Amino acid sequence: MSEVQQGDPIRVSVIDDDPMICQAMSLILTDYSSGRIHVVSTSTDGTTAVERAGSEHPDVVLMDIAMPGMDGIEATRMLRTLSPAPHVLILTSLSPSNTVERAIEAGAEGFVSKTDAPEEIIRRVLGVCEGTPQFNTASQRQLIGDLTAQRPQSRRDEARALLDSPPEREREAVVLAAEGYTNAEIASRMFISERTAKAHLSSASDKLSMGRVQMARLVERADIPARL
Repeated sequence: MSEVQQGDPIRVSVIDDDPMICQAMSLILTDYSSGRIHVVSTSTDGTTAVERAGSEHPDVVLMDIAMPGMDGIEATRMLRTLSPAPHVLILTSLSPSNTVERAIEAGAEGFVSKTDAPEEIIRRVLGVCEGTPQFNTASQRQLIGDLTAQRPQSRRDEARALLDSPPEREREAVVLAAEGYTNAEIASRMFISERTAKAHLSSASDKLSMGRVQMARLVERADIPARL
């Protein structure tokens, strides 16, 4: 991790495919930081940004996402392999779904909106160098939204994994019971005795540590066909 020496200005690189954004960010960082930030370079594509960072050793990189060639996510991933690795703040406007999660996985430590007030941008650059993740309201909202959207699928997968633990015939009995069939009806559909149907359900209940109602809820969450 890049370490800023006490008293030294923070070295920042700005990456955006729009040269006007690069220029605007450079002016903000220079004019509003009272000498605490020095812009070492700007780049308009990810490949150039990674190449320059290898020799310029910026402390912080402000990284756009959508760029020709290597995008900001991949560039962030590459930057984080450098030694020392710079802090990366994603430079955003309105981001598509999953951008926040993907950026974090690549190694980004926060987000800066292109429309943030200059003082806010400066604060985030200084803050990330102190080891504090920098998530603005928009990025927090998107991350929560993405995680919420993934939750139903995650719950379904967990339920299916649980249902995979009993043997096939026991699972079949559990699914039929969840659909409201009586033990006698389950026995008839499975071509087994009612006693065997009860035994299947009892064995599955023990393996899953669930009662009949809980097993029915499990089948509902698993969202599987009536017949496995």
